[in-house]
Amino acid sequence: MRRDIFQAIADPTRRAIIALIAVQAMTPNAIAENFNTTRQAVSKHLRILTECELIKQKQKGREIYYSLEIDKMKEIDHWIEQFRVIWETRFNQLDHLLSTIKKNTK
Repeated sequence: MRRDIFQAIADPTRRAIIALIAVQAMTPNAIAENFNTTRQAVSKHLRILTECELIKQKQKGREIYYSLEIDKMKEIDHWIEQFRVIWETRFNQLDHLLSTIKKNTK
């Protein structure tokens, strides 16, 4: 089953994993230590994030390290950007309206 990026980031545990490995690459055990859940549950989250290409894995000796896939995160940012423009435009319009009302009440 092909998963969607937004399905992946909808889960709070997966968002927390992304935040953890954004700072530095980590092993599954190191990631699991940050959660009150089983190692298997964390592995499932890692698999989903990997399937969505939000994280990548790299073998170093006997350990696997997971790190953030920045280009994939940019896709999310580009999608959100269209809404950011709308929100900022509306806030600017509201600010202008409030300034006009304030001037008229003086």
